[in-house]
Amino acid sequence: MSPSPQGTLLHIAERTHWESARDTGVSYTMSTLGRTLDEEGFIHCSSDMDQVDGVLGRFYTGIDRDGLVLLTIDVALLDAPVRYEPAGGELFPHVYGPVPIRAVIDVRSLPENR
Repeated sequence: MSPSPQGTLLHIAERTHWESARDTGVSYTMSTLGRTLDEEGFIHCSSDMDQVDGVLGRFYTGIDRDGLVLLTIDVALLDAPVRYEPAGGELFPHVYGPVPIRAVIDVRSLPENR
């Protein structure tokens, strides 16, 4: 069963990579912590905050939250397809291409470890 299409996706970004893309106007191409779109083949995203919390707990322990931001991506503004694929018993959205700066409609700090 595939999830219903949603208007936005969430992506955990390293602040320096996001700010560099934003400041230069170049599409964002980091997939996940320390890995690029070219290396992974897609950009890892989450459907909701529950998935974000799970990803933070599994892959971002020990990472200073001040160095991370949460991007909200407007799916309608993407030029690349989004596929929902299984990982760890859940379906996660993956963006199969760069994220244009205009598609990032919100940037916020991440909550501290719980």
